[in-house]
Amino acid sequence: MVKAAPDGRKMVAVNRKARHDYFIDDVYEAGLVLLGTEVKSLRAGRANIGDAYVVDRGGELFMVHAHISEYEAGNQQNHEPRRPRKLLLRRREIAKLIGTIKRGGTTLVPLSFYFNEGGRAKVELAVATGKRKYDKRQTEKSRDWQRQKARLVRSDD
Repeated sequence: MVKAAPDGRKMVAVNRKARHDYFIDDVYEAGLVLLGTEVKSLRAGRANIGDAYVVDRGGELFMVHAHISEYEAGNQQNHEPRRPRKLLLRRREIAKLIGTIKRGGTTLVPLSFYFNEGGRAKVELAVATGKRKYDKRQTEKSRDWQRQKARLVRSDD
């Protein structure tokens, strides 16, 4: 099911787990090289990017382990659901992102799949650093405190 976002995007898949498992440093928008049956499956909302990540292969960036289900009405030339998909970015951005990956401690994680206003499939990438268990607990504790604070303010009114 494709959902419309307030900014005109048609969201296909969101990686909610990424913000829980990683500190998000920078966010980029990238295009994808897709086959026709993949686009049709995305328009039907049949994608999962929960365990996807981005790797460098010969100076190009590829998203691996993203699952786009096979198109039901497709023929024998249907796509492979977990094939690596090439990302389309500007040359400078690719060089910068490859540098951050190679530096160590950071990774590129897809945050969401969506269609922009022009109808093109895009992926939102994040330069992320992994959280430790105590970081996750601290984040959860502060989120709970913010929720309680909001309840207290509402009950006073």
